[in-house]
Amino acid sequence: MPIFLDRHDLKGLTAVDIAEAHRKDLDVQGRYGVRFLTYWFDETRGTAFCLIDAPDIETAARVHDEAHGNIARDVIEVDLSAVEAFLGRISDPQPAGASRAEIDPALRTIMFTDIVESTAMTERLGDTRAVEMVRAHDAMVRRALHDNGGREVKHTGDGIMAAFADATAAVDAARAIQRAFEAFNLASREKLRVRIGLDAGEPVADHNDLFGATVQMAARLCQSAEPDTIVVSGAVTGSLPTRLRLVDLGSRSLKGFAQPVAAYEVAWR
Repeated sequence: MPIFLDRHDLKGLTAVDIAEAHRKDLDVQGRYGVRFLTYWFDETRGTAFCLIDAPDIETAARVHDEAHGNIARDVIEVDLSAVEAFLGRISDPQPAGASRAEIDPALRTIMFTDIVESTAMTERLGDTRAVEMVRAHDAMVRRALHDNGGREVKHTGDGIMAAFADATAAVDAARAIQRAFEAFNLASREKLRVRIGLDAGEPVADHNDLFGATVQMAARLCQSAEPDTIVVSGAVTGSLPTRLRLVDLGSRSLKGFAQPVAAYEVAWR
């Protein structure tokens, strides 16, 4: 059966309320051949997300309606491996009655890295040596992801897309990546330069795809960044501590976005 992720607007409810609603879904699901795999809840924003194995969207909605009446506003079909990559799990990590502190809000910061002038590097060095340089990039990025709680979502050929549950950890990873490349370039005859872009958002923000707008924004910010820099959106800066120095880059027109987007550069030296 297909897998769906839905989004509920539940402002004013608590983690305990949502845990009870999830329990009621589990009680009813067997009547309809549906499995509610897990859920996420952001009490601050009043949003909840359910991961559902169901014959179709309508059947999943009937379970919600019968169990507690809280019908989803948006639903998208998803791939389980993608959900696990972005959100870190595809089943309940603890009993449904868990405390608020243990419930994941599903808000994620998405990072893109991009090797500057990778095509020219391949033409200059040849395929074998260029692959070695990409592997050096991958090793430095993955080390920073490991050290800062990031998860690699996919390799883009000349960069990596990653997801973080915490915006500060994501920016710390980005700064660590730039410092690692600076150290690498001091010791290497062939230089590697990267640009990094980050945005933060919810898994079902529109009718597009899993983290669709957030992924697109992070990718566009990365493409707009100068070599050796980190560019983040306003959604990321709102969660950052004052210890991190930001430079306001003003508004940028990005492909795929109707309105100009506020962009900020993160100092890393």
